[in-house]
Amino acid sequence: MNSDRKKENESGTVSLADEDAVKKILVDSVFNLWETVNNLTRLKPSKQERYRVTIFGSARAQPGSFAYDEVKRAATALTELGCDIITGGGPGLMQAANEGSSLADPSDESHSMGIRVQLPFEQEVNAFVEQAFEHKTFFTRLHHFVLTSDAYIVAPGGIGTVLELMMIWQLLQVKHIQGPPLILVGQMWSDLVEWARIHLESTQPPLANPEDIDIPQCVDTADEAIEIIKKHHLEWSQQR
Repeated sequence: MNSDRKKENESGTVSLADEDAVKKILVDSVFNLWETVNNLTRLKPSKQERYRVTIFGSARAQPGSFAYDEVKRAATALTELGCDIITGGGPGLMQAANEGSSLADPSDESHSMGIRVQLPFEQEVNAFVEQAFEHKTFFTRLHHFVLTSDAYIVAPGGIGTVLELMMIWQLLQVKHIQGPPLILVGQMWSDLVEWARIHLESTQPPLANPEDIDIPQCVDTADEAIEIIKKHHLEWSQQR
């Protein structure tokens, strides 16, 4: 056994019968792949050609509901301002945002995008997505949102929306992304931020700083979110 391993080491090959050596090669290979991926994800265009707003929200909201109509209206206004709209590409408020963008500029095929993820219960790309991307994991999908977005609006949503919100919030906190506004629309998010303020700041030592809790901008209406985007879009335009 030892003589066989010595010969294998000298030749640079590893027998599949040597379980420990095989595991080491697999672990080393995976870590090397991650290093390659990490290097590639550092690449980002110095300036997007167009300002892009990602809108997160529930897949369960129905057309004709108040939330659906408000998201659609906001996306229409932002597209008219010159923004691209990005969503998760599915139904509900994602569809509302893509629909609003398409209504504002039905002849253009680049303003309404969907970044999807494969799910056990398959969701078709909604009919208003003009450019679709598909990921196999939530991790790569979320990173795609980060690479392509200049601002984030979070409409009412469930666990998936909470995941997206928290990911962006944390990346802004540690300054892995800088500048994009994170706008939370609706009372449910105001309550969440207030919970964070109460529980994360009250411990000794605090679990978060006051400026961390102030990162999300909580608003009550779509109109307030639009106004914040308008100001940020103007700043973005002046820096081009």
